[in-house]
Amino acid sequence: MEKTGATLDQIMSIRPLVGVETPQWSPDGARIAFVSSLGGTTNLWSIPTQGGFPTRLTVNMGDINFLASRAPLWASNDKFLSYISKKSGIDEIWLWPTDGSEEIQLTHLGGLIHSMSWAPDANSVVVSCNRHGAYEIYLVDVPSGEAKRLTEGPLYSVNPVFTPDGVSIVYVRLDDKWEDHDVIIMDRNGENSRIVVMDKDLFDYTYGKIFGAPNVSYDGKTVVFRSQRSGYTNIWTAPIDGGEPKALAPDETEQDNAVWSPSGQYVAFTSNYNGTLELRVAEPGKGTSKPLFAPGVGVCSNLQWSPDGSSIVFRYGTPTTPADIWTVSLKDGIAAQLTNASPGGGLTEKLTKPEKITFQSFDGMTIHGYLYSPADKTRVYPGLLYIHGGPTNQFYDDLQINVQYLVQRGYVVLLPNIRGSSGYGKAFEEANDRDWGGGDLKDAIAGAEYLKGLGYVDANNIGITGRSYGGILSMCAISFAPGVFQAAVPISGYGDFPDLISEMELRHNKMQVHEFGSFEEHSDVWYDCSPFYKIEKATTPAFIVHGEGKDPSSDASRLFAVEMKRLYKTVEYKVYHNDGYYVDAPANVRQLLLDVADFLDRYLKN
Repeated sequence: MEKTGATLDQIMSIRPLVGVETPQWSPDGARIAFVSSLGGTTNLWSIPTQGGFPTRLTVNMGDINFLASRAPLWASNDKFLSYISKKSGIDEIWLWPTDGSEEIQLTHLGGLIHSMSWAPDANSVVVSCNRHGAYEIYLVDVPSGEAKRLTEGPLYSVNPVFTPDGVSIVYVRLDDKWEDHDVIIMDRNGENSRIVVMDKDLFDYTYGKIFGAPNVSYDGKTVVFRSQRSGYTNIWTAPIDGGEPKALAPDETEQDNAVWSPSGQYVAFTSNYNGTLELRVAEPGKGTSKPLFAPGVGVCSNLQWSPDGSSIVFRYGTPTTPADIWTVSLKDGIAAQLTNASPGGGLTEKLTKPEKITFQSFDGMTIHGYLYSPADKTRVYPGLLYIHGGPTNQFYDDLQINVQYLVQRGYVVLLPNIRGSSGYGKAFEEANDRDWGGGDLKDAIAGAEYLKGLGYVDANNIGITGRSYGGILSMCAISFAPGVFQAAVPISGYGDFPDLISEMELRHNKMQVHEFGSFEEHSDVWYDCSPFYKIEKATTPAFIVHGEGKDPSSDASRLFAVEMKRLYKTVEYKVYHNDGYYVDAPANVRQLLLDVADFLDRYLKN
């Protein structure tokens, strides 16, 4: 093992104090509630808005399904904080009383909960739940928990919110392909429903979370939503009573996290500039925006206005610092950090700051990426391509623990946002449709050539790895590009797409149909994109790994390893127990990093 500036245990200790959920301002503006695993278990915490020591609110928040959000929501009367938990066996809504009395299980719906929100009068909540199969909208009385189903049908209804007057409910209905979204308004009793906006061609394999909740202005006249109708995922507005949608502040970038100011004068949102996420504000109707917090590097997310509209709370982190809670003043742009998850002792200073780079792929397409290099460039190191999941995802200016450790182990690591990635427009995102293992793999190979051109990279020792879709592309490299890479580590990947049709969860099946076309009409694409059927050509040593979870079936990776062994290919295989298919438990992540680095050392450091 190389001498390191930081040990694996030290690197593993650098974790966000704040969960990925939106911090929530209390109605009186005095406190901010957030989710944290501080202390070893996930709980609700709060911190004074002026800073100070966090206070734990719950004893055991419990787990949630992958669709739901842990984000706590304040009741307007400040009597309760609500959250979703499956600690009773399945997702239900729980209430934490602010007076310190015993927690209450509000709902007994008996299904997975996707999303919820409070009524302005705090006497009810509205919920999206799949109790009867498809996700439907329920109105739930507080505190009795009595529930009334408001929608019914095969199409998924999600992301319900009340209008500010509490008279109506606005929600999103997905078509059967999850590509089109209708924003619908109805009376709070479920009657008199009508379509406000019909949005087309935004694939949303997260059951509506990519499209997001329709955020209604405080005067109840306008709704904001996300759309790709311009070719980029931008924030749009539409009159609640019907009318032509308009782009809020059109830009050739990806916008998200849109929230109205209490006055209705502004909409705050994040704008993604090649992985750097700025916090910006716009006045509807003017068509422009201005930065409110734009530090040059890092990721802003999960915005919420203060009750008086003077400030915004958000999460912010960088490639060398974990995400913390920050606030920023609308008046003067002064930002304040409320939490500090960075360990002391100068540990974060030992981490590698990546360089943003570009390279040209086989067809002239420009590929953006992050280059992580050891500080000492007088030596020669093996190179490594690290591929993200998705494929409709991307690398950002955020902390990459796995990558930081591999750099410490003596690797030059390139994180490319290959075609199919989000953040660079709809055309770029769709450039690998029906072509997995084609142009996207050639982008990765072009990235390997970029590494070979660096004077401190060993051109004869280049590896490839990644998780989920990154694992798939690593399998594609093994089968479709034999000998190009000298080692491959597919993590929680899938090699045989036709075999997975009956085993994958619904969202993955929807994604495959979107990416490949239906199996009945395009089975050739499903087979051609499956690296399982070209293993006989493989020459690259492989380490196939995943967790033991059944969602999806662990055979997705195991059979790939079995076939490699049957054909006498060089392959190692390991399952990490007491974890899902994706390896997330800290102890397993630690062992996985050791195992991956040891395998790469054997084949790339010769």
